[in-house]
Amino acid sequence: MMIPFKIALSKVLQHAKPIGIEQINLEKLLGCHLAEDIKTRFNIPVFDNSSVDGYCVKLSDFKGAKFPVKLSLAGEIKAGDKLNKNLTKDKTIKILTGAQIPKGTDAIVMKEFTKEENGKVVFYKAAKSAENIRFKGEEFQKKNKVLDKGTKITPPVIGLIASLGYSKVKVFKKPKISIVVTGNELILPGKKLSSGKIYDSNSYALTGCLNEIGITSYKLQRVKDNQASIRKSISKAIKSSDVIITVGGISVGDYDFVKDVFISLRVKTIFTKIAMKPAKPNYFGVIKHKNQKKLVFGLPGNPVSSILSFHQIIKPALLKIMGGKAVTPFKMKAQLEKEVKKNKGRLEFVRGIVSQSNGKLEVAPTKGQGSHMLGGMINANCLINFPREKSFLSKGTEVEVDFIDWN
Repeated sequence: MMIPFKIALSKVLQHAKPIGIEQINLEKLLGCHLAEDIKTRFNIPVFDNSSVDGYCVKLSDFKGAKFPVKLSLAGEIKAGDKLNKNLTKDKTIKILTGAQIPKGTDAIVMKEFTKEENGKVVFYKAAKSAENIRFKGEEFQKKNKVLDKGTKITPPVIGLIASLGYSKVKVFKKPKISIVVTGNELILPGKKLSSGKIYDSNSYALTGCLNEIGITSYKLQRVKDNQASIRKSISKAIKSSDVIITVGGISVGDYDFVKDVFISLRVKTIFTKIAMKPAKPNYFGVIKHKNQKKLVFGLPGNPVSSILSFHQIIKPALLKIMGGKAVTPFKMKAQLEKEVKKNKGRLEFVRGIVSQSNGKLEVAPTKGQGSHMLGGMINANCLINFPREKSFLSKGTEVEVDFIDWN
């Protein structure tokens, strides 16, 4: 029995839960999600400092003056220097970007609007109060929360964490993944393509999908359409992984053994088919091993079906396990550039290209909508949601699209 896509996804997310927390170093944070709120230990910036290379000035020295104005140079302050100077009347102090601001400074004039000559500085431009000064605590006050639990750690996030003085933080553990790819017809890229064979693309596409969300440690097994071999591989995967993903052998063909293997291993089946296209045959189950609940996914073997299933179902589950706040694809509305047709009964994810025209978002299906046609997938930046109860959408219809982000 097929179940609606939204119900299938909700069932998957219901079972997807974090598997633990660990504290790791800055160098390994990329792609993780914070397991704690991050607060400042001090004000940011720590002290008043210059945003430019220039000269510290008192505005009173410019009041009523005709430019250019000359002031005596009373020293220099570089980034990292201890502050041991105050700015006094008719004086200026050279300052470098990031250096502390001496007391008495009203503003900083950029170097480009000045000239040094014979121990004096010639100013060709006036300054505004506080110009080019970064003030202590203007971005974050001490003990402010700056990052929420669940935040995905990107390069800027790592930079911010480091600037706050943290060398390590708590993150949600990434799940251990096993991928089992089945099929007598598959051979490795690089080998000679013999009659009846095709190159294995799913192994590489799915490991790429894992890398894209920050999971770089996984196990991959390739097995023939032999029930004993498949059972051995899946049994091994259950023992060593938190999430098991099989590819192929999930339908009702004579050599589709995967579901029977799941049953024999006592995997609790949640669903076997989703009312969506592509990827109607789509298995999800759970199994307990050593008191830990593990998620088991069985994907169809067609390349587009496999990748799309990962993006719409498995990726949200993995992001939730990893502690992510936003786990489902970003949705938006767009107008169809041309009509589309299908049979009623299944939600169809039509691969599309969304673009902006005259301030409006428009979307058009890509060429090659077959579940074996990767060409239509690689050009797509979104999935058009073609409702299950509809068979025709006319040009200009407003549709919901799921944004695809492989970055």
